[in-house]
Amino acid sequence: MPKIEMKNPTKATPYDVAEHLRTPEEMAAYLDAWLEEAPDDASGIAKALGNIARAKGMTQVAKDAGLSRESLYRALSADGNPSFSTVLKVARALGVKLHAAAV
Repeated sequence: MPKIEMKNPTKATPYDVAEHLRTPEEMAAYLDAWLEEAPDDASGIAKALGNIARAKGMTQVAKDAGLSRESLYRALSADGNPSFSTVLKVARALGVKLHAAAV
């Protein structure tokens, strides 16, 4: 059997949603989708906030939220468990609102 050599193998690169969140409307729609589709997934919602924060610039978001950059990264990581107060501060710093709707 002949040996086939791949000259141009396809290289997979990790997808980073933060690179695709460019406008406040896209950021709000992304967070809203998480809140709608996975309302009980607190770590997923925290990670979504983290993705938006990275898109806006973590240093500036931390400053606007009155938090250190390190604590913001930690709180919004997949393993993080931010307090509701932190979530509200970050949402305000991101320029997004959390809102309630009847189910």
